Amino acid sequence: MTALKENLERLENAIAAACRKAGRPRTDVELMAVSKTYPAATVAEAAGLGLKLFGENRVQEFAAKAAELEPLRQGTEPIRVHLIGTLQSNKSARAAELYDGVDSLDSLRLAMRLNDAAGRLGKRLPVLIEVKLSPEETKTGLEPESAEAAQLLEALPGLAHLETQGLMTIAPWGVAEDGTRACFRSLRMWRDRWAAVHPRLNLQVLSMGMSGDFALAIEEGATRIRIGTALFGKRAPYSGPSE
Repeated sequence: MTALKENLERLENAIAAACRKAGRPRTDVELMAVSKTYPAATVAEAAGLGLKLFGENRVQEFAAKAAELEPLRQGTEPIRVHLIGTLQSNKSARAAELYDGVDSLDSLRLAMRLNDAAGRLGKRLPVLIEVKLSPEETKTGLEPESAEAAQLLEALPGLAHLETQGLMTIAPWGVAEDGTRACFRSLRMWRDRWAAVHPRLNLQVLSMGMSGDFALAIEEGATRIRIGTALFGKRAPYSGPSE
């Protein structure tokens, strides 16, 4: 048994246990394998173990391995690769071309650029709105009570080449369990509030929880968890070109 297969089995057991504790079926929670900094061969191995959804942080990094992974993105059960890192608007056209979804939408300007780029490609691009629910300056995303958030939510139904699917957030680092839970609970609250005000938007996906806190996220309603270290092991720092 390879290390990745062993890690996946251990992770699946932990996810199933968290779902049982929360009184939810395992099928409620989608597993995204965060493959940033890992080579295409590692992604292919993970795909061979049945993983179908992958998360990448950088446009240039994924561009370097996209061609090698192209066969896995075809056929009846293709893998999907989403951008989960911050996207500069000047890279929106390339991102729309490379990725099967962008889970870090954080401005109306970026939404409009992605919509235009997806339109030129003749595709409808799935997106998640990234919401900033932590005071840390390193965290990105929309402040939920900001005018920018309100403008984006109003505009999204009219952007025909974007398929809004839900929300994403990252919990604050190094806080007590109740602080992590509060962050995840807040995302669910904002989803429910916005869904009521904007019935034309599909906000079903709640992407929250990573290797260290996914069990709490599942208990608080996550429908997608983003797992890197618990699957692939400790990653080496990114050493490629800056974005």
